[in-house]
Amino acid sequence: MKAKSLDQLKALREQLQRQHTEREVRATHRAEQAVREAADNNVFASAVGPVRALRRHDRAQVARARPEPHPRQRELDERQAMREALSDEVDVESLLLTDDGLSFRRPGVGPDVPARLRRGQWALQGELDLHGLTREAAREALASFVREAHRRGHRCVRVVHGKGHGSPGRQPVLKEKVHRWLAQRSEVIAFAQASAMHGGAGALLVLLAPRGAAR
Repeated sequence: MKAKSLDQLKALREQLQRQHTEREVRATHRAEQAVREAADNNVFASAVGPVRALRRHDRAQVARARPEPHPRQRELDERQAMREALSDEVDVESLLLTDDGLSFRRPGVGPDVPARLRRGQWALQGELDLHGLTREAAREALASFVREAHRRGHRCVRVVHGKGHGSPGRQPVLKEKVHRWLAQRSEVIAFAQASAMHGGAGALLVLLAPRGAAR
């Protein structure tokens, strides 16, 4: 019995020794791993230099829609071109017809066109009312209106310049100027004083050249 107890004691001592050795090996491995990680961190820190932690937030980064560029300079250039193109000094009196109402037609346009225009041969496709505008504002508005109507392929439009009832001397301020301006637009091939149902002496019916055929 005594020998058997000694053998068991020896086995127990050897088992404890092995466990102690294994713990020392694991501890050594952990220490070596910690040294390697510290060395790696030092290498990274040396490579990137000083850093600052970013402020954390829970908001999504959403790209904001930017407004489309606005061609302001081109608009200014176009307005200047309009002012230069539509002169108040052009003499169109010799081109105005006074048959049964004031009218205008370019050379080569049939003499019956103003009458047909006044009778409604062409359906109205647009209108510009110049009431309340200054001379410069009316000039720019008319040029823009004619250009855009022609671009859209419109053939017949109405321009309301007023009868002058609210003007000094009860004279239509813009009427004569609108005649001059329209006669200078290459898109305009004829115009006639509107019939009573379309404004009479306070408006003009304007015939535009087919799109792509402005003179």
